[in-house]
Amino acid sequence: MEHQDTICAISTPPGRGAIAVLRISGPKAFAVMDTIFRFTVGEKKLAGQPSHTIHFGHIVENGRLIDEVLVSVFRSPRSYTGNDLLEVSCHGAPYIQQKILQLMIDAGARLAEPGEFTLRAFLNGKMDLSQAEAVADLIASNSAAAHRVALHQMRGGFSRELKQLRNRLLEFTSLVELELDFSEEEVEFADRTQLKDLVSHIRDITGRLADSFSLGNVIRNGVSVAIVGKPNVGKSTLLNALLQEDRAIVSEIAGTTRDAIEDIVTLGGLLFRFIDTAGIRETSNFIETLGIRKTYQKIEEASVVILLVDAADPVEVICKSYRHILEQTGNGNRRVVMVINKCDRMDRKTLEEKFGGHFPGCLRPDDRMMLLSAKDREQVHRLAGILPDMVKEDMQEESGEVVTNARHYEALRHTGEALDRVLENLGRNLPGDLLAQDIREALHYLGQITGEITTDEILGNIFSKFCIGK
Repeated sequence: MEHQDTICAISTPPGRGAIAVLRISGPKAFAVMDTIFRFTVGEKKLAGQPSHTIHFGHIVENGRLIDEVLVSVFRSPRSYTGNDLLEVSCHGAPYIQQKILQLMIDAGARLAEPGEFTLRAFLNGKMDLSQAEAVADLIASNSAAAHRVALHQMRGGFSRELKQLRNRLLEFTSLVELELDFSEEEVEFADRTQLKDLVSHIRDITGRLADSFSLGNVIRNGVSVAIVGKPNVGKSTLLNALLQEDRAIVSEIAGTTRDAIEDIVTLGGLLFRFIDTAGIRETSNFIETLGIRKTYQKIEEASVVILLVDAADPVEVICKSYRHILEQTGNGNRRVVMVINKCDRMDRKTLEEKFGGHFPGCLRPDDRMMLLSAKDREQVHRLAGILPDMVKEDMQEESGEVVTNARHYEALRHTGEALDRVLENLGRNLPGDLLAQDIREALHYLGQITGEITTDEILGNIFSKFCIGK
């Protein structure tokens, strides 16, 4: 990809709207725009206008008016890309957008590749690689938590800490490698005690960051919630109520749901991914058996399990279902919410006598139980209200950094492995050349996160996932 030519793209989503925005950036940006843009008054040129100004005028083709537009001017280096950049705000008709884009191309620009504006910002030092990736996360954020994390990383909070750690480690590495030039004199420039303290400190921080990926993955991709139970207990009705739409088929016939049905909704600033599963029972039907097998798979993958049971079932049967679900989760850290459904079919006194006493004692302390009717949307809102609180208890939201990117997680994991070897070799009093090799590996992986060390392959993989125009 050539990074010195002039690129253009439509930056707003495709389709019809009130306005649309097109971008053009590069050394010929002003020349291209002065070919197709005319001020309404005078013979001025955009090339003569100061940075960070907005100008009203016409886009023309051979003297024919195409649209009335506003052009925002951002001069190098005070622009998003670091190069000259102009943004054209036009009316949002698809014809107008495509016509202006074609005029830009005809005048000497080329269509930008996905993420190429942000790639140029990275190459021109306007942001590091982790900040550039946070731009894509910010655009894709669909919950308050995802937005908050992406915005924090885009501002450099995550990369700033890593750069400081890397620079401190780099100083010690230089001293260790300097010792290699004086190996015959057996001098020691890098204090081994200080080096051990520094490596231990960095190992603790990178380990904490790597551990935060489980939380970051939930924030970025949503909290998976599996709705499970025996057939015809109301799972599909509950899913529809949580989503506030008829997403799943509801029927009195047992075994209607043969496959997992998924959909997302935002609750309490977090994205939740609800999964309606096939009812768990003994069956000889091959297709239904496959669905039940997938149910157990979804239980394993879920962060929260909603166990739906029928209020008419005996307490012993309900407790047995709960214990069965615990076995399927491996008694791990998944939270379970036991929902006693179809309570509208029983009077309040009977419900209190049946479930108000000894029954909650069979639940783990962290699990919940509530009584409701999935047909009653108001009661379902109560269930929707407790789910974010349960997840946030597990999250233990802190002011610290949260890793949401799988590439960052892998780099941090490799960094930790290299630092563990450094600590082990320090304990064995091994020579500096062996220490230096593992320290250089740790520096390499830390540098990959911020882009201080990178390859064209990594850049291509990252920016190809961006939308065109960003």
